[in-house]
Parts: sequence; structure tokens; C-alpha cells
Amino acid sequence: EGYQLLGEETPFDPAKHLALESPRQMLSLEDLGYASEEIRDKATTFGVSEPFRILSEEGSEIMLETARRLKPFSRRAGNRIENTVRSGCYRSRWLRDLCTSQDVCHSMPVHLGHLNFQPTKLEEAVDKWHHDTIPLDYVMLVSDPKKLHGGGFEYFLGTKMEVEELSKKGKTPPLERVKSPVFPGPGYAVALHGNMVVHRGAPLTKPGERITMVNAYVSMNCLVDDQSRSRDLIGIDDPVSLYTEWAKHASWRTQNRLKKIIDPMAFDQDPKLVLEKLESAAKDLLKTIDDMKAGPREAMHYEQ
Repeated sequence: EGYQLLGEETPFDPAKHLALESPRQMLSLEDLGYASEEIRDKATTFGVSEPFRILSEEGSEIMLETARRLKPFSRRAGNRIENTVRSGCYRSRWLRDLCTSQDVCHSMPVHLGHLNFQPTKLEEAVDKWHHDTIPLDYVMLVSDPKKLHGGGFEYFLGTKMEVEELSKKGKTPPLERVKSPVFPGPGYAVALHGNMVVHRGAPLTKPGERITMVNAYVSMNCLVDDQSRSRDLIGIDDPVSLYTEWAKHASWRTQNRLKKIIDPMAFDQDPKLVLEKLESAAKDLLKTIDDMKAGPREAMHYEQ
């Protein structure tokens, strides 16, 4: 309700529109400086990849056309991103089918097919230094990066705790520890552990069309840390979809955690251990209830 699908779209065809390649190089969270105790409860130790191809030439052309058609629905996301389209998968069948074409994707569709466009002010960063509200994602160039002046995707070769300390001193990541990978063309992406890798879309130095698409992923293992900050989406995503998706996501994780109690738990357990397991199983659901009651807050970022 409240979303109208784009008309006259080409049906998504993975045989024609995908040209999937594996990344040639990757960094782990350890490579970025995280200690073992800081990543023990995470779904993976993967950090960030070099650019790799996702879309074919035909797929890249359709993706660009789709993004341009969705741009009229763009809105400001707090004081971090000026022009972004959320819930694009409720407006475009092609984008939806692309973003759900893999076996594992985020259980909240508002996180699928997130589009960022260039800001109106040249000196503004496309997206400020931040770590994501979701655990894993890829950032794909939709417009042609060879036509851009500035506006690169950048990430910090370090931890989010280091950036937080820099931010307290009024500083941003030093240039010598910032990586700006080269994208060969549209349809190429960088995969990253978004909740752990601090990154941004740098300002353009000349006016130009700069569009990226972000697709989110979540671990099927519900016993690991959720790594989601869904409360930050209140006031950004439409409540008609956000609260239902959020509730389903938390319930799905809780259901799977409870199943680990129902099926294998034997009798004559230590009462303290039983309580700990119940508290762990209910953690996501209770946090979701508290966050929904608490209401909106500004999404965390580290300025330009």
C-alpha cells in the first residue's frame, strides 16, 4: 500500500543481466586491526574486497535506467545523505529480482537496492564517513565511474573504534590510511563487512551524475551477533513497511534461537545456564521492542 510499481520494465534475466566474478583480493577484519575478541560473535571475519563484477553491460544499462526512474522518489536521510532512495524493491520489479536473486539476502527488503545520488552542493560528501546499520553488503557503481571527477568510494584501513576516537578530536580518517579502489566500470561492486568497515562516498570535484546501489545481506546463523541498528531507520524509512519488516526480522532470529532450546535441551540443566539461554534467545526481540518504543535518533556518522 502506498507504493506503485514502475511500468514497462524489462524482466530480470540472470543469464543476460549478471556477469558475476569473484573478487581477486580481500582483506579480513584482522587485517584491518580488529582483535579476536572483537569479532568472535560476528558472522564472518571477512572485511572488504577489491572491486568485482556483478552486472553485464546490458544489466548495467538497465540498472542505470532504473535508478534514473527511481530518482524522483529520493529523499534526505537525516544529515548524512542528501539524496537516497529506500524501498526501491517495492517500486521496481527488476531491482527486486536482482537484489533477491542470490540464495542469501537481508530479511528486511527496505535494505535491498538502496540508491545514493550525488548531492546538490559540490563540496558535500555523497555519504559521510560511517559504518552501516546492517552487517554485510556490497556497494555497486551504477553510473560510469570513468566520467566522474572525484566522488570515489573510500574505506578506512583500520577499525571503527579508531575512527570514533578521531571523531571525538574533530578529525576524520587520515589520507594515508584511506583506500579508494578503482572500479573498471558500471556494474562493478565492492563487498564489505559494512557494520565493521568505516567508509564513505567522497565529494565530487566537478558536477556529474554519481549513482551507487547498496544491497544488504544477513547471516542465516541466528546465533551470531545481529549487527543491525534498525532504530536509526525510524524517520527515514516509511513506517508502513519498516515496522512490519523489523518485527519479522527480529521474530525470525528469535524463533531460530528458541528452536536451539526446544530441540536439544536435556533435562536436569543448571538453572543459571537455562536462564542465560532464555535471555540470549529473547535478546533480539526485547531490544527491538525497546528500540521501537524509544523512537527516532540520528544515524551515527563521522562527518565528512
